[in-house]
Amino acid sequence: MTTDVPPAAGRGTARRLAGTLHRRPRLRLALLLTAPLLWLTVLYLGSLAVLFLSAFWTTDSFTSQVVKVWSTDNFHALFTTPVFRQVVLRSVGVALAVTVLCAVIAFPLAFYTARVARPRWRPLLVVAILTPLWASYLVKVYAWRLILSEGGLADWMLAPIGLSGPGYGLPATVLTLTYLWLPYMILPVHTALEQLPAGLLDASADLGARPGRTFRSVVLPMVLPSVAAGSVFTFSLSLGDYITVQIVGGKTQLIGNLVYSNIELNLPMAAALGTVPVAVIVLYLLAIRRTGALNNL
Repeated sequence: MTTDVPPAAGRGTARRLAGTLHRRPRLRLALLLTAPLLWLTVLYLGSLAVLFLSAFWTTDSFTSQVVKVWSTDNFHALFTTPVFRQVVLRSVGVALAVTVLCAVIAFPLAFYTARVARPRWRPLLVVAILTPLWASYLVKVYAWRLILSEGGLADWMLAPIGLSGPGYGLPATVLTLTYLWLPYMILPVHTALEQLPAGLLDASADLGARPGRTFRSVVLPMVLPSVAAGSVFTFSLSLGDYITVQIVGGKTQLIGNLVYSNIELNLPMAAALGTVPVAVIVLYLLAIRRTGALNNL
């Protein structure tokens, strides 16, 4: 014999549960975050832990099989081999160069879309900025390969002034990465400039400040956290990229290429190389934490 729970009893239990969650916001927040945090811990942090652990293993020189014996030889080679040091420094330099170029290009574009353009055109301009993100990553990179090729669009445009395009190499890599990640810098700067009170600019002008002084003393301090927030994306995405440099970089090698080339032959060494971008990005995040940029992500 089975007994069914009356509908009224079920509704009463639901009301009591809802009342408990309403009175205890911390419990409600914990229940909401448990599943995503568990997913993050198991997949993301777990993968990083496995990566770091495998960096201390070695590889049999004859069979190329991974030998699970604790050793620091991979990190010793990473810090003592000149080629590895050069590639790491070059990768960090490329990421910084892309970030600086994105900031320099993004600020006037964002200022126009947020403060100069007519209000009815601003949403359309933002959509136009986001449009390149809808295109395939590989399509955009191969498009730049055609542009920078010998006799390509870059050579054709620079020929009247007696110049030629950069061709394939490190400048081409920086240029292509700047194009790829520029929207990630424009959007936070646009948001910060859009929220900038117009009264501050008027007050600065009324007090006799010239446009340059207004930019340095009023605009830049308020927009700098957003620039730093955008740099988190441009720096980290450029530091870990390896496909762009393979397509337009010529003989240039970045740390992502070394990781990719060592996966099959020397997995522990690839893991050791893979810990470098993670460590650099963590240090970068700690460095910009004081700017308040993390609050804008």
